[in-house]
Amino acid sequence: MTWQPEVDELRRREGFAKKMGGEASVDRHHSKGKLTVRERIDKLLDEGTFHENGALGGKAEYDEDGQLTEFLPANYVFGTGRIQGRKTVVGGDDFTVRGGAADASITEKIIYAERMAHDLRIPIVRLVDGTGGGGSVKHLEDLGHTYIPVNPAWNYITDNLSCVPVVAACMGSVAGYGAAKVVASHFSIMVNEGCLFTAGPPVVKSGIGEDITKEELGGVKVHKSSGAIDNIASSEEDAFLQIRKFLSYLPQNVWQLPPVQSSNDDPNRRDEQLISVIPRNRRKVYSSRSILKMIFDIDSVFEIGRYFGGGCITAFARLDGYPVGVLASDPYVMGGAMTSESAEKMWRFVDLCQTFHLPIANLIDQPGIAIGLGAEKKGTIRKAARAICAIYQTTVPTLEIIMRKVFGVGGAGSVPAHSINLRYAWPSGDWGSLPTEGGIQAAYRRDIESSDDPERRLKEITNKLESIRSPFRTAEVYGVEEIIDPRDTRPLMCDWIHDAYEILPSQLGRSFHGMRP
Repeated sequence: MTWQPEVDELRRREGFAKKMGGEASVDRHHSKGKLTVRERIDKLLDEGTFHENGALGGKAEYDEDGQLTEFLPANYVFGTGRIQGRKTVVGGDDFTVRGGAADASITEKIIYAERMAHDLRIPIVRLVDGTGGGGSVKHLEDLGHTYIPVNPAWNYITDNLSCVPVVAACMGSVAGYGAAKVVASHFSIMVNEGCLFTAGPPVVKSGIGEDITKEELGGVKVHKSSGAIDNIASSEEDAFLQIRKFLSYLPQNVWQLPPVQSSNDDPNRRDEQLISVIPRNRRKVYSSRSILKMIFDIDSVFEIGRYFGGGCITAFARLDGYPVGVLASDPYVMGGAMTSESAEKMWRFVDLCQTFHLPIANLIDQPGIAIGLGAEKKGTIRKAARAICAIYQTTVPTLEIIMRKVFGVGGAGSVPAHSINLRYAWPSGDWGSLPTEGGIQAAYRRDIESSDDPERRLKEITNKLESIRSPFRTAEVYGVEEIIDPRDTRPLMCDWIHDAYEILPSQLGRSFHGMRP
């Protein structure tokens, strides 16, 4: 006597689950160039490491003798697996079963997946396709009644943001609760054919009379720069590569240090291009991204949110193999000024680094907070103040490299000035309350207007202030700690990162303020 018959029945039912929505539904899914949820999980995880939880959950039908005749699996598949050797929870919607909408067993599986990540203190990856466990009007017919909506697992979804890395991918047309699950993450990514919206076109048309396609409503062209999604992936495979790379910079949870990798890049490397990368003409721009490649470990820069808040570059990178968060100004976008969008981008990234104990390197060319009517209408000053508060709340080690401009409130808020943070300025450094070009007209207006030759007088004042503007004058009064040869930047930063990681163990655990989407 053995339990083999029951094991055989177990394997039979698991076989039903692996058929998902059936051959026709799977073929239809493949015809759109999309992978099934099980194929997605296999491609994301290290080969052969997926251990499924809840495969037997679903809707079963039995004959008069109590024998199973039909089985429709729950349209949410999850379990644990490994990404680059590290254990991770991964869950995804099965669009081949009722388009990923709610069914009788999906809610508990979603809750358990989020709870598993929370209690085991390991990352979670959500592969969202459809409503992600949200509502379907068709489902009401089966229920026979309506209900007051509840967001499943939202207590764990919220708390996980302060405990473990959370990644979410928009793998198709994602609406409602599914869309909320995508954006309630540390890193969100959308495949090129994906769409994301609070409600789809039929609901939009019925609710506000707007007749619009799903691509026009929430496609890549919309969310590439909306701020709702961090990165765009050219394909599902590209999305999996980006997810794996993002997680490689982060610890398993806030009670661990970020993982250090071996590096073949010389920490004392000095790139000769750095001596001339900043133009002497202050009105000319340059490529900040090329500078990052010269300073950080080769091929280690992973940018996040490139097309939103473009004046601020946010990225992960490595110094001598140690992960670091990177802030950098992009003078190609409004001179690098702090806009409403770049301020939002900055505070989210700074909070991310603070949550997971990544030291922050800030490469600054900051002309200040964006000005003008457009900026005022967006409430830019308030959002900039929030970004500055986020920076001042950081306790992780920070390093400041002043490449060129540091002006006004925005420039002053680049690093927490109350802490000991290393600061190095390049000879191209230029700083003050405001640039002299604009300040002269305000401060010397009467002097200039009363002069016999206003143009000549303006030139005299400009020349005088230009000499005072030299960064060496600031260094004389210890207003800046060190002015360095730009080529020495990487060696100094690599020295700093080793000291930073000596400090970090004392900071492990939850940040004193939680992370929000």
